[in-house]
Amino acid sequence: MPLPELFDLTGQTALITGSSRGIGKAIAHRMAEHGANVVVSSRKADACDAAVAEINTAVGRDAAVAIPANIAAKDALQALVDRTLDRFGRIDALVCNAASNPYYGPQAGISDDQFGKILQNNIVSNHWLIAMVAPAMVARQDGTITIISSIGGLRGSTIIGAYCISKAADMQLARNLAAEYGPANVRVNAICPGLIKTDFAKALWDDPATLEASTRGAPLKRIGVPDEIAGMAVFLAGKAGAFTTGQSFVIDGGATVV
Repeated sequence: MPLPELFDLTGQTALITGSSRGIGKAIAHRMAEHGANVVVSSRKADACDAAVAEINTAVGRDAAVAIPANIAAKDALQALVDRTLDRFGRIDALVCNAASNPYYGPQAGISDDQFGKILQNNIVSNHWLIAMVAPAMVARQDGTITIISSIGGLRGSTIIGAYCISKAADMQLARNLAAEYGPANVRVNAICPGLIKTDFAKALWDDPATLEASTRGAPLKRIGVPDEIAGMAVFLAGKAGAFTTGQSFVIDGGATVV
C-alpha cells in the first residue's frame, strides 16, 4: 500500500543525532518506515550498529546506516556531515536530538564544567551542525531542520535548571533560523516533549513516587513513550508540514495546560 502523499518521505535523507536510543531512535525508525534513508548517529558505534540493525529489520530494507559522532567536537560533526553526503549525496531533513544533562539539583550547586557541557551539547553543537547542513538546503531551496527541545524550556525548575535554560535557547534558535532561512524555503521548528520514558530522563520516572508526582497534574495522567514524539518529526519533514516553520510543538500529555 503506498504511503499517503502528505507523509511520504521517499527519496529523502534524514540525519538524526542521538538516534541510537530513545526519542532519536524512534524518529529514525518512523522516518525510515515512511520512506526516508536515515543516518543513525551517537557517540558509540556499537549502539548505532544495533539501532541500524533493528530499524532495517523492522522496515524490511537497508534504510538506515550508522555514522557515529561526538556532538561536542566540531570536527566530528563535520565528518558526520561529510560522510552522510558521501553516502547519500544530500541531507533533506536534519533532526538535532542529541543532548546531555550531567547535573540534577539546584542551580546554585552546578559546576562550571557541568553548566558549560550542557550549553555546549544542547545549544552550540546544534548551531554548529545546522550551519554545516543549511547552506546546501538554501542553495537547493528546500530542506527541514527540527530541533528536539523540551517543555523544560517553558517552565522554571529547581532540579534541572541549566537543562531548561538550554532548551529555551533551542526554541529561540529555531525561531531565529526560521526567519533567516524561510525565504529559501528551509523550514526550522522545535519539538518540545514532556516526560518521556527514556534512559535520558530516568531520574524523573524511575522512582514510583517521583513518577507519580511528575504525572499527577497532566490530563493524560501518564508518562509518554518515544514513539509518541516521532510522528511530529515525520509531519515536519513531509509535505504535511510544508507551511510550518518557526514553531515549538509541545507534546506532553497536557502537562503544560494545567
